[in-house]
Amino acid sequence: MTDGVDALVNAIAFNSDGLVPAIAQDHASGEVLMMAWMNEQVVRETLETGQVVYWSRSRGKPWRKGESSGQVQTLKDMRLDCDGDTLLLEVAQKGVACHTGRRSCFHYALRDGALTAILPVEESPETLYGK
Repeated sequence: MTDGVDALVNAIAFNSDGLVPAIAQDHASGEVLMMAWMNEQVVRETLETGQVVYWSRSRGKPWRKGESSGQVQTLKDMRLDCDGDTLLLEVAQKGVACHTGRRSCFHYALRDGALTAILPVEESPETLYGK
């Protein structure tokens, strides 16, 4: 598998910060759950462990999805787009993907001329993160 991992990593066009956007999509429903950033280290860890890891730009370190909330993502497939500059992660999402307690981070839409939350809060952030 190392050869395949190396081939994938070498094909990724990381930006000047060494990052690539990664879109997480539910493997069963196709629902887009979230977007986050990955660097080479977390791409490799994700592929090696099967548990999705992102790069936290605010903390400057790996962010193992679900490490504090329990809402983990298990990798089902990792795809690279035709330009090599965006990853698509097909995942099995345990619980909610968004820190707001909603299933997807993409929960705002324009409705009747107003920006409206179209997905309900399924888990309170306080329950997820103990705040």
